[in-house]
Order: sequence, then C-alpha cells, then structure tokens
Amino acid sequence: MVDKNIYIVQGEISVVVAAIKRNSRWSTHTPLDEEQDPLLNSFSQLKETLNNIKDLSDVEPNVFLRPFLEVVRSEDTTGPITGLALTSVNKFLSYGLIDANHEGAAEGIENMADAVTHARFVGTDPASDEVVLMKILQVLRSLLLTPVGAHLTNESVCEIMQSCFRICFEMRLSELLRKSAEHTLVDMVQLLFSRLPQFKEEPKSYVGTNMKKLKMRAGGMSESSKWKKQKRSPRPPRHVVRSPSGQMDPGQSSSLTNNLSGGVPFIEQHSGGSSTLPGLDSAVSSISSPTTDSGLDTGSKTTSKEDLTDLEQSSSTATTPVTPTTEPGRLESQSEGRGVERAQSASVESIPEVLEDRDLLADQSDSASVHDMDYVNPRGVRFTQSTQKEGAALIPYGLPCLRELFRFLISLTNPHDRHNSDVMLHMGLQLLNVALEAAHIAPYQSLLCLVKDELCRHLTQLLGVDRMNLYAASIRVCFLLFEGMREHLKFQLEMYLKKLMDIITSENPKMAYEMKEMALEAIVQLWRIPSFVTELYINYDSDFYCSNLFEDLTKLLSKNAFPVSGQLYTTHLLSLEALLTVIDSTEAHCQAKVLNSAAQQDQSESTTVEGDCSVNTITDSTTEAGKYAPSCNGQNAVVPETRTACPPTSGHLMAEKMRLGRQDQEETDTEKKSLKKPHRFNSCLPDSQELLEIKNKKKLLITGTEQFNQKPKKGIQILQEKGLLSSPMDNNEVAQWLRENPRLDKKMIGEFISDRRNTDLLDSFVNTFTFQGLRIDEALRLYLEAFRLPGEAPVIHRLLETFTDNWQKVNGNPFQSNDAGFALAYAVIMLNTDQHNHNVRKQNIPMTLEQFKKNLKGVNGGNDFDQDMLEDIYNAIKNEEIVMPDEQTGLVKENYVWSVLLHRGASSEGMFLHVPESSYDRDLFTMTWGPTIAALSYVFDKSLDENIIQKAIAGFRKCAMISAHYGFSDVFDNLIISLCKFTTLSSESVENLPTVFGSNRKAQVAAKTVFSLAHRHGDILREGWKNIMDSMLQLFRAELLPKSMVEVEDFVDPNEKISLQREETPSNRGESAVLSFVSWLTLSEQSGLRGPSTENQEAKQAALLCIKHCDPEKLITESKFLQLESLQELMKALISVTPDEETYDEEDAAFCLEMLLRIILENRDRVSCVWQTVRDHLYQLCVHASESCFLVERAVVGLLRLAIRLLRREDIGSQVLLSLRLMLMMKPYVLSRVSREVAYGLHELLKTNAANIHCTDDWYTLFSLLECIGAGVKPPAALQVANTHPDIDTGAQSDSELSSYHQSEVSLDRGYTSDSEVYTEHGKSRMPRSATDVDVGWLVVGKDDLDGSKAAVTPASKPLSHPLVNQYSLTLGQDMGLHDTKSLIKCVDSLSFIVRDAAHVTPENFELCVKAIRVFVEASLNGGYRTHEKKKSHKYDSKSSRLRKKPREKEGTSRRTKASNQRPARSHSDDEEDEGVPASYHTVSFQVSLDLLDLMHTLHTRAAGIYSSWAEEQHHLEDAGRKIEADSQTLWSSCWCPLLQGMAWLCCDARRQVRMQALTYLQRALLVHDLQTLDAVEWESCFNKVLFPLLTKLLDNISPADVGGMEETRMRACTLLSKVFLQHLSPLLSLPTFAALWLTILDFMDKYMHAGSSDLLLEAIPESLKNMLLVMDTAGIFHSADSRTGYSDLWEITWERIDCFLPRLKEELFKQAVIPEPVCNVPVEPVPPPVPAPSPEPAAEPNIPSRPVSPQDMPTPSANGTDRSSPVPPSKPPMPTPAKMSPPESPLPPLGQSPLILQPLASPLQVGIPPMSLPIILNPALIEATSPVPLLPRPSTD
Repeated sequence: MVDKNIYIVQGEISVVVAAIKRNSRWSTHTPLDEEQDPLLNSFSQLKETLNNIKDLSDVEPNVFLRPFLEVVRSEDTTGPITGLALTSVNKFLSYGLIDANHEGAAEGIENMADAVTHARFVGTDPASDEVVLMKILQVLRSLLLTPVGAHLTNESVCEIMQSCFRICFEMRLSELLRKSAEHTLVDMVQLLFSRLPQFKEEPKSYVGTNMKKLKMRAGGMSESSKWKKQKRSPRPPRHVVRSPSGQMDPGQSSSLTNNLSGGVPFIEQHSGGSSTLPGLDSAVSSISSPTTDSGLDTGSKTTSKEDLTDLEQSSSTATTPVTPTTEPGRLESQSEGRGVERAQSASVESIPEVLEDRDLLADQSDSASVHDMDYVNPRGVRFTQSTQKEGAALIPYGLPCLRELFRFLISLTNPHDRHNSDVMLHMGLQLLNVALEAAHIAPYQSLLCLVKDELCRHLTQLLGVDRMNLYAASIRVCFLLFEGMREHLKFQLEMYLKKLMDIITSENPKMAYEMKEMALEAIVQLWRIPSFVTELYINYDSDFYCSNLFEDLTKLLSKNAFPVSGQLYTTHLLSLEALLTVIDSTEAHCQAKVLNSAAQQDQSESTTVEGDCSVNTITDSTTEAGKYAPSCNGQNAVVPETRTACPPTSGHLMAEKMRLGRQDQEETDTEKKSLKKPHRFNSCLPDSQELLEIKNKKKLLITGTEQFNQKPKKGIQILQEKGLLSSPMDNNEVAQWLRENPRLDKKMIGEFISDRRNTDLLDSFVNTFTFQGLRIDEALRLYLEAFRLPGEAPVIHRLLETFTDNWQKVNGNPFQSNDAGFALAYAVIMLNTDQHNHNVRKQNIPMTLEQFKKNLKGVNGGNDFDQDMLEDIYNAIKNEEIVMPDEQTGLVKENYVWSVLLHRGASSEGMFLHVPESSYDRDLFTMTWGPTIAALSYVFDKSLDENIIQKAIAGFRKCAMISAHYGFSDVFDNLIISLCKFTTLSSESVENLPTVFGSNRKAQVAAKTVFSLAHRHGDILREGWKNIMDSMLQLFRAELLPKSMVEVEDFVDPNEKISLQREETPSNRGESAVLSFVSWLTLSEQSGLRGPSTENQEAKQAALLCIKHCDPEKLITESKFLQLESLQELMKALISVTPDEETYDEEDAAFCLEMLLRIILENRDRVSCVWQTVRDHLYQLCVHASESCFLVERAVVGLLRLAIRLLRREDIGSQVLLSLRLMLMMKPYVLSRVSREVAYGLHELLKTNAANIHCTDDWYTLFSLLECIGAGVKPPAALQVANTHPDIDTGAQSDSELSSYHQSEVSLDRGYTSDSEVYTEHGKSRMPRSATDVDVGWLVVGKDDLDGSKAAVTPASKPLSHPLVNQYSLTLGQDMGLHDTKSLIKCVDSLSFIVRDAAHVTPENFELCVKAIRVFVEASLNGGYRTHEKKKSHKYDSKSSRLRKKPREKEGTSRRTKASNQRPARSHSDDEEDEGVPASYHTVSFQVSLDLLDLMHTLHTRAAGIYSSWAEEQHHLEDAGRKIEADSQTLWSSCWCPLLQGMAWLCCDARRQVRMQALTYLQRALLVHDLQTLDAVEWESCFNKVLFPLLTKLLDNISPADVGGMEETRMRACTLLSKVFLQHLSPLLSLPTFAALWLTILDFMDKYMHAGSSDLLLEAIPESLKNMLLVMDTAGIFHSADSRTGYSDLWEITWERIDCFLPRLKEELFKQAVIPEPVCNVPVEPVPPPVPAPSPEPAAEPNIPSRPVSPQDMPTPSANGTDRSSPVPPSKPPMPTPAKMSPPESPLPPLGQSPLILQPLASPLQVGIPPMSLPIILNPALIEATSPVPLLPRPSTD
C-alpha cells in the first residue's frame, strides 16, 4: 500500500505547477519551454522520484521540499505562486511529513528556514503582497512550532524571529498583518522560553571563540551581541529505521519512547544537606514521529539536572568530552549533562536532548563507540564525525539564540534609545512578559546578568513615562521578575518599591489617578506572594543599610487608606487590601498552627529551615509550577501519548511536548548558596530578639550617619558612644563602615579620609578595595566612585599616591615605579575631565589618543607605557566617563547610581534571604495592626457598600484571631474599642437609641462582631471590657436587653424576682403643677402626642432581635472560662460604674452590680481570687451610702445572695461571713431602710447554711445583724466610728488600691470616716471621739483578729463581747432604734429555726442566741409601739426609695415612663400597717411575743441537757479549747438568768395576754426541776436580777387602759415572789446578805400595797406576807439564843419595816410576842424610812448608753464559779469593774465581830465595790447607810 503522504505531496505539486503554468501561459512560452524552466523541471523530477517509492520516508525530506523552496526563493515568481508554495510547505509541516527521526530532517528544516526567511517574489498590489507575508508568518510559525522545528540552528531561529519583528515593526503594513506577526512572535517566544530548561549554559570555552555573531536588530539598530554562535561540528551519520511496510511502526516507536522516558526515579544527595525532590530524568523527546512526541509532561517546571551548571564551575570540566562509557559516578561529578545513549535499533544521535537513566547507560555502554573527534555540545548531545560529504553538522538551537532574543527584547525596552518607538517598547515589554511567564530564568547566569542590569534599569525608567500602556506593561513585567527572581535582585526590588511609593504619594497634578491605582495594585499583588512581606522585613527592615521598606510601605498604605476628601476611591480600598493581605496570611498561618498538632509543626519547621536556609528551593523551583499542571510530589506523570496530526495551538504546549517528562532542580545553586547567610544574622533564621537588636542598631546607625554627613568626627564619636564602633578608633572597622554605608555623603567621606590626621585610615580605606587584576583606569574608576575627590591639589596627591601604591603592590608592580603609576593615574583623571567636563569642552577641542600617548611619553621610569594599554584606557574613558559622585545630574547621574547599585548587589550585601512563610508573623503583625485597624475602622465608617463592610468586619475578625493567638491583649482591646464606637451604643442618647440602632445596619453588624469576638476571645480582653460594659449599660437603659438580664433575685418579692428597670413616678407630690405642665409640653413635642411610629417600632424590634443574636448574657455565663486576668479586668470594668456626680444613675450601678454578682456566682470555683475586689466594691456601696436607695438595697441583697451560695465552699466561707459585717458598718438609718431584705435574706441564709457556720465570730456577726434589723438595735459603735481596715478578709490588697476607690470623697465634709482616711492612720490608734471611747468598746476587729489563724478562742480573751449590760436590769440596755415589723417577724423565724433544731445550737452560738432573744423581746414589747413615737423624727419619704431619682439633667429630656410590671414601692417603716392594717399588726406582734416566750421556755428547759451533752462531747475530744462546764453556775449565768430576765420583761408588756402568758412561763421556769440545783448565791441573783427588777417595772403605769389587768399582773408577780422566796428559803438563809434581801422584799410589799386602785392587791399582799413570816418563823429565822429577847436583830428590823405599811400585822400573827426595845450599837444613824428605795429611776434604763467592752474587761468564767456579769453602766462613775459577791465558801467575817453590825467604810478595799446593783439603788453609799445589816462581804482572797 502506498503511503498516503506521497499523495499529499503529489497533490501540492500539481497545484503549484498549475499556477506557474497558468502564469506562464499568458506569456509566449510553448510547452517545450517547460524543460528549460528550472522550477517546472525540478517539479517533474520530483514527480518521477515519488512514483518510484512506496513510503515518503524513503527519500530525504530535502528531496520533496527542494522544488517548493526554490519557488519561494525565486525572485521571478509572483506573490500568488509564492503564496501557494508556502501553503504547501505549511501543509507538509502540519501533516508531519518531515520525520524528525530522519537523518535528513535537520538539513531539510534548515533549508526551509533559510528559504522562507529569504523569500522573494514579484510584488503586485499591497493587499496581495500582504497575503504572501501572512503566509510566510504562518510557515515560520509552523516551522518553529512543529516537533521537527527542534532541528533548527541558532542562526535560523534568530533569522526567523528577525523576519517576524520586521513585519511587526514595518508601519507601512496593515495593522492586521502587524498584529498577526505580533501573535506569531508571542507563540515563538513562548515556545523558546518554555524550552529553556532543556538547554544548558555552555562553558566559557565555547563562548567567545571565533564564532559568527548572532545578531538581531530592530529597525536601524545594530547592537552587536556579546554571544557568539557555536562552531559547526561534523554532521552526524544517518541511520534510518524502517519497518517492513516502509512506515515506522507505531507500537515500536512508542516502545522506544517508553524505553527512553520511562526511567527510574532517583534522588541525588547534595553536600548542602538539602535533598532535592525526586524526579524522573527521562528523555526529552524531539523525535519527529507524532506518536512519540505527544507525551505531555504534566509536572516539571523547574530547571533540569543538566541545567544546573554555573559558568565558573563548568569551565573546568567542559573540555573533557563526555561519552556514554563514562561511569555513573563520574557523570555525577560532571556539571555538564550526560552522554547520549545509542539504542540498539535506532541511532538517535542527531536528536537533541535525548538523555537516559543511569541504568540504561550502564547496560548499553557496549554498543556505544568513542571517537576522538567527537564534539559534545553543552547539552550533552554528541555529534560524531560525519561520513557525509557535506562535512558540517547542524547543531540544533539552544541557549545562544535565546540569549540573543532576550537581549534583543530587552534592548527594545530602552526608553532612552531614540530608535525605539512606542510600538517597539510595548512589543518588547509584551514579549518579555511572555518569556518570563514561560521560563524560570534565574538559573541561567548569562540571562540573569541581562536581567540584573539592562532589564531592571529600563523597567525603572519606564515607570516614569506617562503613557499608560507602557506603564502598565512594565509593572506587569516587574511583577514577574520580582516574583521569581527577587533573591538575585535585592536592590533592584528596593528601587522598584521606592519608585512605586513615589508614584502613590505624588502630588503632581499631571500624575493620572489610574497610575496611582496601578502602582497600588502592583503592591497588593506583590504583597500576595507567599512570604514576600516577611522577606521584605528580613532583607530590608532588618538590614542596616537598606530602607525600612516594610515599615514605610505599611505607613504609606495606612495613610493612603484614609480619604482626605471623605470620599472612598479604589485607591483607598486597594491600600486597605494590601494591609489586609498581611493580616490574611498571618491569620491563615495561625489557623493552621491551631489545627496542626505541635509535633507536626515542629517537624515541618525543622525541615524547612534545613532545606531553605538561604534559598527557598520550594519557592524557587516551583514558582512556575502553578502555571502548568500540578506535579504530584515533584514526580512527573507521563501522560499516555496520543497521535496528533496538527501542531499544538501554542508555543508553550509545544515545548511541553518537546520535553517529555524531565524533572529539573536548581541543585548546584542550592548547594552553593545553602551555606551562606548575611553577616548581620547569627543564624539563617534569626529570632525576633535578634531582629529587634538589629533594628535598634539600625536606628543608631542612621543617627550616626546623619551626624557624619554634617560633621564626620561627631558621627564617628556618636557611634563609638553607642558601642557600634570600637573606641579608640579602629581604622579597618571605620574604613569598612565608610565603604558599606550607602547613606554617607560621599563628599564628607572624601574630606574625612583625606584629612592629614587620618593617614592610617586612608591606608585602611584603600585596602578595602580589590584592585587585583584590574587595569589602572578600571581600578581608579572603582576607587573614585567610593567618595568625592576634593578639589585641593595636595589632597588629591595624597589620595592618588595611596591608591597607586596599593594598586602596584597587588598587581605585582607592573610599572617601573610607583611614581609612574601615580603619573598615569593623574593623567587618567585629567583625560576624564578633558573629555567630559562641559566647561573645558567649550574652550578646547577634546584631547585625541595621540595627544594622550604623547603626554605620557617616557613617564614609565624613562620608558613608555604599553601603547595598547594606553589606547584601551583612552577609549574606556572616552566612551564612559568616570563619574564623580554628587557632581553630575540627569542620565549620567542615573548611570552612576545604577552602577553603584550593581556593585552593591554583587557584594555580600546583595544576598537575599528566602524565609519560610509565617516565620515572622508575630513581628509583622506587631507592626501592622495599628495602621490596619485604623484603616479598617475608617473604611467601615465611611463605606455604604455591603461587600466593603463585610470585608472590613472580616478584617477585624482576623486581627482578633491573630491577637488572640499571640496573646496581644492591647491589640484586641484596641479593636474592641474601635468597634464599640461603631455600634453607636455609647454615643446615642437613650431615647433615640432603639430607633437609631434598630435602623442602622452597620451598627448592628458592629455590635454582633463585638459580642462574638468577646465570646470567642474574651480571654485576652483587658481594657476593652470597659467599653463592652458601657455598651451593655446603654442597652439596659434603652430597655433592649433580654428580660433574663434585667430580672434579678429578690428575697422579699413574692415572685422572688424583681426587674431592675423600675417604673417612674409620674410626678412627685412635691413637684409644682407648672413643672409638670412644662414636662408634659416637652414630652408632647417629642412624641407628637401619639405613640411611637411604626418605623420606630420596627426599628426597635430589629434592635431587640439583633441584641438577642449578640447574646450578651453569654458573657456572664461563659465568664467561668475566662483567664483570671481577664476576669479581673471584667470585674474592674463593672465596678468602675460607681457614683460619680454627673452621670451617675443608681439603676445603672445596680445593673452593673447584678452582673458582677452573677459573674462571681458563675466563678464560684475560683472566687477566692476575686473576692477581695467584690467585697471592697460592696463595702463602697453599703458603708459609704449616706441615704438608703435602690442601689444599697441591691448591694445588700447581693451580699446575702453571695453568702448563701458561697458558704458551702470551705475555702471562702469564713471570708464571706466576715464580709457580712459590712452591713453592720452601714449607717444605722440606712441599714434600717433595707432591714426587710436583710431579714429575709438572713432567714434564707440560715435555713440553707446554718450547718456551715462554725466560728463564734461568724455567729456573732449573724446575730448582731439579726438584732440590728429585727429589733433596730444600733450597730456596734466600734464598727461605726472607725470601721478599721476594710481589708479584714485577707489584707491582700495594697492600700493604694483600696484608697483609690474613694479618694474623691476624702475632702467632703461628712459625718463618717471613709476607708482611705482610716488607712492613713493605719498603725496609729484613732483619737477617741470622747472620753467614753477609751476603755469601752467592742472588740475592734482588725486584720489580726479576723485572720482565721489568730481567731483561736482562748478563755482569757473571748472575742465575743456585748455592749456593757446592766445585769440588774431586765433589759439589755441597748439603744433600740426603729424596727420594721416584718423584719422582726422574719428574724424571730430565723431565730426559732436555729433554736428548735438542736443541731444548730452550738457552744459557739448559745449565748448569742439567748442575747438575741432578749433583744427581740425588748423590741416586741408592747407590740413595738415605741417605734411609733419616734418614727416621724428621722424618716424620709420611704416611697421614693424604690423609685428612680429624677433623670439626669445631662440627658435633657426626662426618660419616658417605664412600663414594667413592678411591685409598688416598698415602705420600710410600719406606715403601711399603721394606715392600712392596724388589726393584723397587733396579732402579728402578739404572735411574735408568744413565739419568743416559747423559744425562751424551750431553751430554758433544754439548756441543762444541751450543756451536759456538750461537756461530755468535749471530754471525749479532750479539746484544748475553752472548757465547757455543765454545772449549775455556768448554766445560771449564761442561760437561765438571761432567759428569766427576758420572760420577766415580757411580763411588763402592755398587752394583757402577753403579760399573763409571760408570767405563766416565768413561774413555770422558776419552779422547774433543773433550777433546784442552784445554790444560794444564784438564788440571790435571781431575786436581784429577775424578780426585783420585774416588780419595780410593774409599779409603772404600763398599760393605762387596762387597769384591772395590771392589778392582776402585779398580784401574780407578788405571789410568784413569795413562792420563790419560800421555796428556796433554806439556801438563801446561808447568805450573809439575807437581811438585805428580806428587807428589799418587804419594801416591795409596801409599794405594792399602795400601787393598786382596787382591793385586789390590798388583800393579796398581806396574805403573802403572812405566809412568808409564818414560814420564816417556823424555820426559826427570827429566833436567836444569844439575844436577850430570844429574837434576832432581823426580827426587830422586819417589824420596824412592816409597821410602816401594815401596823397591825404583828398583832394578827404573833399576838404572844413581846417586842423589846432594840439596843442599837450601830455607829451610823439609820435613816428612818428607806427613802431611796421607792424612788427608782426607770427612765434611766433605756438611755444607758451601750458601750463596747474589750476582751480583757470581760469577767472570766473561772473555776470559782463567779457569775459572768458585765460591768455596771458607766453612768455610775465611781464604779470600776465589779467583782462578784463572794460565794458561800468565802471566809466569813472574824468571829469577834457580830455579823449584824455594819462595818464602817474605811477599808480602801471596799470603797469602790458595788453591792447588788439594783436599779432602784443608785448610790452604794446610800445602801451602806440604810441597810441595817452588813451588805459588803470581804472580797474573795483569790
């Protein structure tokens, strides 16, 4: 079967021949002329050849191409014919008729390129001619872009490109054609640069030999290329592979490909320690069979192993030809590529770039032959000597043509070249863009030096042009350059960024807005490159001699994000976007870190650091990877090959095909660089601390530099002071600094080094240059660029002399003497001035070469210098001026600046560190957050666009996330504060808030963000809490908070909840009608007399919904998860809402207080850490309150709620209980206003926690409170006068902290002392207010006493103390204020709860219980009616206490009435009972009294049992504490006696039922069995302390209304008296004071006889008296054996007394008795009737001031059983502390003295000791006088 391809060729022949003939037929030709026509002739020959073959590949491609190419070359053919021939050629290429494997392919392709680029034809009309040109373009494109195009030589490629450029730049051609040429060029450039990794850089030995120059020129340009073409090697032999059918078998060819490209992955280890990615070193196929070349490489876009050479290294090895026999190890060491393998069946030597794996190489090395004459091109392809006659091999194109093309493109972009039109500039930029997109140029040194110098230079110049398209294109090229090659272009990048900054900040009105926009976009785009920003920071900001690019750009962007006009433009948003880019990437890294486990993180970091120490291979090698199909782990996927009949659509895809699966890596580069790091760093990745030090040092250096530029000496001195330069001066160090610091003024350097005093420095300075190997003018050029040569001749002389000496030395003294060198150097400077100085040139014609040589004749030590050298010097100077720094302007200066930049880049300074992403995020964030948040806030504020608002919010959230991740609380606070402003919550007035907030979408977004951030990152909030709490307050005021947040627990309210938002009183009664009218007017103006409009209602609903989403309550409930520091700040924020005159609103404070309390309860697990703060706050609110108000009430309730919840916690319970003393420190009238809350709260507290209270102190606090609020007892004076340290809990707070709370008040004139004043007196004892303060006093509870450790109760000093109690009175003598009935009832409930549960009565609280009961007894006496008398005196309008104060003036308009369902205002007096419910009042209080009686009775009866069980328990425990005695003495003093006194006091109640009930209880109690154990002394005190005071009291007119009832009471009391007397007569008789006791009883009988108005007492008293007398007589008390009458003195005295009121009684009873005259030897005259007795002063009782007692004053319960009496009231000045009557065991008076004789009051011992202190006897002296019996026992001896 004949190959179809043959038919295609035949078809084309006939078309072209027909056309030629048609053209000829019009002429006079005859058919015979065909033979003579060479064109037709060659076609007919070709026909013949084709007829004789079966397969087109049997003939050389040249054979069937030649006729067509001749048509193209022929000058005689017309355009259409040439066009047809071109079409045919194009078709051959498209169908792949030229087999790339064919040995003639290269020659054929070369011919084709030559013919088409030199096409000639006869022009007809422009349009038709352009069609031909168009076809030429098509063929050139196909030629380069088909697989066989790989055979083209460097020259052909250059010519092809040149042809296209010509069409492109020929302005006479139509635009369509020019554009087509442009597109063709784009494809070609794409192809060539995409193939770059397949080429190798040839060693220098091949460059620069006598090769023909590759030269491309544009228009009139003729810039010669530095690069020479390679010399041709002999043409390779041709081996043609044919399958039997004459066609290459597809199966076979694909197997060949697989063989070549399958490969084994290998990893090559490098000394640098970085391992390269594994890759397939597979064959790059350019085999022309379409089947084999379609293997598209999906993954490689890095540079190949073969391409790793670097010029210097390769020059050494290049001379050795590499042959296939070289063993693998040797190959590796060769930085060249590898030899080419010859497969058994096919010779592929002529195919470029076929590389094999090591294994294959080793296996098949036997089949390779070695020729000495071989030429191996640098890409590793071997060309053996040809057996052909042509003799010259065609070397396929490689790097040289690319280099030339690149150079040409760069030359097109030079804006200073007058040949370059705008079109050319634009074209050049466009193609460079393509080239940079397609290839990674950095590894190719020859291309890189073009980039560093000309390209970057032209680009920076182009940024200054005002044509948008050029400007935009150059920015695009710059991006590609710096994205991929920034590590080689450190200073170029710096210059570029500075240029962009200038454009952005330019004030020039001609500068188009779009240009600024583009510059910003360029920055944003760069910013987006991973780790770009970090690299800026490391390489510039952290480099001593670079500008702070990152910092400056950040400032610029932030400033630029703020519109001056207030109008937002794109530039502002772009600036913000750039700032946000840093935030975005940092946030992404933080998120990743959070997600990754720490272990993985560490691992990955260590590898990154190792491998990327200085060159981030990952960035380098995969920069381009994104532009191609991604590679898996660096492995190449070799795609199954598909047969394509037409070339790929683009150059890039074609290049991919020509390079089948090669994986390249920039290895040697990595190896070479990985060891380097900049000198300024200690490691490749310096830590933040090191960077900080560098930055500080940099600041100092800049200061020093500025000083140097004014006065060099001063600058050096400053740097020495700062330790940056050593002192004394080290010349080498200074010289180095002068050389490397680019900021120094060159003029100043010149002056400083040329100074005569610094000659050593000059030597060191010259030594810093490396002049070795440089010609003297080159060295001089270098030298003179480093400083400004001064103008004075001697100075110049010195500078040049040092220079030439050094130059001569390092170059081995090439001149005869140093003077010769000096002269030459001077001559060079003169020549430079002569050639380039304008002033000189005006006057003279510049010097010629001859003149220059002539001037130097014989200077070299009498000889001439080398003439060639002089010529070179002359030309060098003439062509390029030696620029003196700071002297030139314009282009010359630019050139100079640029050359300095290149020098710096070539030094170690130019090293650019690649760092892993996220390495310095923390530092970057620290620098950017301020500007970013400011910019975000501004944009958020000004923008209305939803997307922008969302972007801003996302920015805020990201900043928050980062600051949380790094724990930057200042950033987070700042952010929250900014956002809080946007919520409008704090700025808007409360009335408008719901409407404004509800209708402001932005404010709602801000609010949601604030709350969600606080919920999420609350841990790092500090200052920001204040703002959040202010916002909460505003929401509260505007009633936008959820109901659950404004409802709080309450003890009194029946629902147990009240709302903090209370109703307004419509108008106080006191307000005048005018005022209310005015307020009505203002209100009506506001509201338009109607309710809120529907919009307002909708807005309010929206606001409520938004706040619900914000979930503010979560802040409280989640507070338990906050870090302690944040929690403390939150609490501080809540506490800071304390009274401050202007804005203070107690409701706000109450709301904050509630939140605070809820937070404490949420945090009860760690409450001990914050308790102090809360306690101090409550102290502040309660103790300093001078009037009662809602806030105080909430504070008190709060304190109790805390106590109830926290008491169960061991760690804090005692402190909490202690804190309840705060309430005792409150002003009494303030406390009384909140008594009901406290009463209910305490009830709750005791019910839930009584079992958790163990310490006497705590019980003492609780009972004192119960007494104060239930009975209106004034709180203990000691706590009132000077509430010593409020830090009684722990003392942990510093004084300053505490006092800071209320310094504002210290100066106020007020009646109490604030804490801060107390602190100032810390150690000093306070001056007592009055003399009475001195030795009285409650135990003053200071820090020490309350410290748990010190509160051990010792018998000697009980911290328990009561006010001084007059024990001989039934009352406690406490100053009772008002009390609230309900509080009293509740307190009695609480008390009975404790008393009735035996478990709650403990030794710690027993006596306190008893005392409390007595206090309540007093309070409930007569139904507490005393309160009614005094009540009105200090009452303020209680109604207002629950209502709001008038709204603040500040708000201007009064707040609208609150419509929340509120309980009515509470009154805390008994008003409501007085007015509303008088009846129930009495029943209630009656019930209280009965309850109390019952309680006293219960305690009284159970006391003995309780005490004995305690004693027993303690006995078992053998407790070392105070002993508990269960004897009767103890029981009497601490229990029975006080209880009996209490009952007795109720016997004096004005209400009859109470009196009767009390008497019954009293009688039952006195006659109870347990009391029988009491001894005489106790019974005596029973009379003195219980019965006598009772009888005294009953003499008063207690209940005027109930006369009869009173009679009965008195009668029962007297009866009780006599019963008790008679029942215990025998013990009483043993008392030495029995006589006095008896006389007192008689006194009472006397009084009672005359007290009543009815006969009841007149009858009862004599009966009782008779009864007693008879019993006493029977007992023989009245009888005495000694007396002469047989009767004792008592008998006499008795009757003497009775006769006063019952004269006839004696006769009635003892008719038989004779009464003799008594003999009185008493020295003291008896006062006839005892006058003082019936004149009691009951009025004094209630007024006895309550006086505190210090522990030492307390009587001790010592073993001798003395009664625990309290001292006598201080109103009796002569009496110090009483001693007790001595017990019966005390020694009696001496026998010689009659017990009945009164002793004179001489003994000093006896003077101050009071007797029974009856309330009726106020003067002890009087008693002495009136008692007929001795009343004063001897003081007991112990």
